[in-house]
Amino acid sequence: MFLAPKGRIDRRPFIVGVIMLIALLALFQLMAVGQWWHVPLGWVVYPVWVYAAVCVLAKRLHDRGRSGWWAGGVVIGFNFIWPYPDSLIGVAGLAVVLWATVELGWMQGEEGANRHGPPLNVPTTPAS
Repeated sequence: MFLAPKGRIDRRPFIVGVIMLIALLALFQLMAVGQWWHVPLGWVVYPVWVYAAVCVLAKRLHDRGRSGWWAGGVVIGFNFIWPYPDSLIGVAGLAVVLWATVELGWMQGEEGANRHGPPLNVPTTPAS
């Protein structure tokens, strides 16, 4: 789920993945507050976290029939509100994250196969 942006995922694994990503980010930042190693280790942790977040978001966007490139906008919007929105652009980021929450966390994926593959909850039968 966190290693490749191809394919589709349903709502439940998406929500679990997002909770895990946010918890890991919060844990890293809580442990790193005031530590000398925050910046050098952050150069490794943050890009890995962003890649994993884009993978999870892209898969869920694929399930909704959208391009995975929308994940970039959601990650940027999240960046503007983490840990809280503190500017006008933060309000715009909040709007993007709220849209993503409704679109990806609440609405069902497309039924049947789409250009990103079949849904994961439908068994595929081999051609005979």
